[in-house]
Amino acid sequence: MDDKDAIIDDFNKIANTKPSNWDHNKHYHNFLLKFIPNECEKAIDIGCGTGEFTRLLAEKFYTVEGIDLSPEMVRVAEEQSRKYNNIKYQVEDVLEWDLGQEKYDCIVSIATFHHLQFKEMLLKIREALKPNGVFMILDLYKEEKLMDYLISIAAIPINIITMLIKTGKVKKSEEEIKAWNEHVKHDRYMTINEIQKITRGIMPNAKLERHLFWRYSLVWKK
Repeated sequence: MDDKDAIIDDFNKIANTKPSNWDHNKHYHNFLLKFIPNECEKAIDIGCGTGEFTRLLAEKFYTVEGIDLSPEMVRVAEEQSRKYNNIKYQVEDVLEWDLGQEKYDCIVSIATFHHLQFKEMLLKIREALKPNGVFMILDLYKEEKLMDYLISIAAIPINIITMLIKTGKVKKSEEEIKAWNEHVKHDRYMTINEIQKITRGIMPNAKLERHLFWRYSLVWKK
């Protein structure tokens, strides 16, 4: 993981900003929930942040783990999840943490994988999933082809309109913008082609989909 200390510092700051009611990741929460497996015993949210999606998982699974590098993110997640007795949050570096063997029915990661060693993590997750378990990524990608750029350009006015409808504003607070602008200096994205190439050899038949709002999803059933 590149710039680990800087990333932790960035997310500690972001954790203490007032979040918008809507953002690009939240927009796809319901999309991801469609792939939740029938056997809802144990799930893990890698890079759980303040626990928004972790809490959605907790409505469907007996036990859920949420891990994040940022102590402040985990602190806020715990504060906001007090009514849930089936969530366990931990401050962990997933690259150094043992996910175990065939332990989880569902593994989810939202806007985190671009900070990780992609191939290494796919191999770890393949082993950690139970048979018929589901792995889901929602993350950002680097534009490479004409279609990538066309979708990104089309998303700009739609983003403004959607944010206005959802929040009554056309942009985030200055505090939130400043925190995120500082963080993106450390971001390194892969192209769709790079993601496909690595995934194909580790998770055959994974479904990779390019989305509006500068996101892609990857869904694989073991």
